[in-house]
Amino acid sequence: MKDHQIYINGEYTSSTGDEWIDIINPATEEVISRTPKGTSEDVDRAVEAASQAQPAWEQVPNIERGRIVRRMGEKIAERRETFIDLLQEEQGKDYELASGEVDLAIDYFEYMSEWARRIEGDIVPSDRSNENILVYKKPIGVVAGIIPWNFPVFILARKVATALMTGCTVVIKPSQHTPNTTMEFTRIVDEMSEVPVGIYNVVTGAGSEIGNALASHKDVHMVTMTGSITAGTKVMEAAAQNITKVNLELGGKAPAIVTENADLDLAAEEITTSRLANNGQACTNAERVYVHESVAEELTRKLKEKFEAQTFGDPRKDKEADLGPLVNQDRLETVDEMVQNAVSSGAKVVTGGEAADIDAGFFYKPTILTDVTHESDIMTDEIFGPVLPISTFSTLDEAIEKANDTVYGLSSSVYTEDLNEAMRVINEMKFGETYVNRENFEAVQGYHAGMRQSGLGGTDGKYGVEDFLVTQVVYMQYKENKK
Repeated sequence: MKDHQIYINGEYTSSTGDEWIDIINPATEEVISRTPKGTSEDVDRAVEAASQAQPAWEQVPNIERGRIVRRMGEKIAERRETFIDLLQEEQGKDYELASGEVDLAIDYFEYMSEWARRIEGDIVPSDRSNENILVYKKPIGVVAGIIPWNFPVFILARKVATALMTGCTVVIKPSQHTPNTTMEFTRIVDEMSEVPVGIYNVVTGAGSEIGNALASHKDVHMVTMTGSITAGTKVMEAAAQNITKVNLELGGKAPAIVTENADLDLAAEEITTSRLANNGQACTNAERVYVHESVAEELTRKLKEKFEAQTFGDPRKDKEADLGPLVNQDRLETVDEMVQNAVSSGAKVVTGGEAADIDAGFFYKPTILTDVTHESDIMTDEIFGPVLPISTFSTLDEAIEKANDTVYGLSSSVYTEDLNEAMRVINEMKFGETYVNRENFEAVQGYHAGMRQSGLGGTDGKYGVEDFLVTQVVYMQYKENKK
């Protein structure tokens, strides 16, 4: 078992506190490491280091920053299997998804490094003679990155690569459930002599203390956080003390609309992928299905076959397992409670509906529920587990209305072979992402952002880069050349 340290100003150091957090393997329930339960004093030290390093880092030519960011991704690639194993051990991903996440993180560092030459301002015509209006894009400054437990490698890449490429410095707070992959990446940074000290810092600990200390710190210029609405609300409240910018991805309740004109085999395949990816623990997972009443029975049968074909087990011991465990005991109990409450309210269990009968680990059977009312909690609240509630509709108007009737607004999908139906759904859905006849997962060159309570700002692509930049406008007057 390894005891980690926090990382500040290019050095591993002890926390000012003396408490520790045990990290649990969710497949075996064994303690696999410990991290310091950091303090606000640790945050002060990390932010000070980032603040001192940022002006010089901003002056490094963009192309040089890009090369360093690219090199970080290459270093991850050199330790690819180590990252995969750590990710499976601490988070419970199956091998295919864990390897895919690590590869995506590598790709993200490479992709963001290419933006180094694409940070551009503008020249705007002035209303005055002998004047030019120059628009500059500059790094926002010190960025606090709060990493979730469900995609700890990829979202670390998302925040670190973008921040460093744009000339920002970072203080990272990994999830207290999955810090081991972040600490492995920290080893990479520590070994890279070309990385200036202070541009990358890590403070471990509880979100209630470290997250609040970062968000409320006067020298933090942006907080980028992926997590729940509850956590996001607390970050916003803390950030408001200094009018600090927030960039928030706060979960979703993604609807999947399946019309009578859908390819049902395709719909069943992609919805299964979208619901069960990462054991149902992703913000973009399909969380509820609205299917036309004329094809509901057939779609449910096809989904049942696919759900029951899923295998689960310890992903480090069984590379062929389709599903791993939920992240902890609390998540397992919450998911089961939501299912039992739905059944008590009249929902029918088609398959699953209970924890798996396994000696150890937080495993839950892939579950399908029908006869679920639109108003029930399991159709309105985020499940974050391998449970799929299904409801029927008779008209597309009804399906779109129900899909939009939510406080969330991150991802959505529609399955239909009718172009007119697809375009109606695209134009009328109030979600940051809509997937047509495919699984729910974004691309690095797109833009990942939600509406309503699913968040503020976004990530990926050129629009995601802009969130880490501020605009300076210069009104440049010059003397007229008198002949």
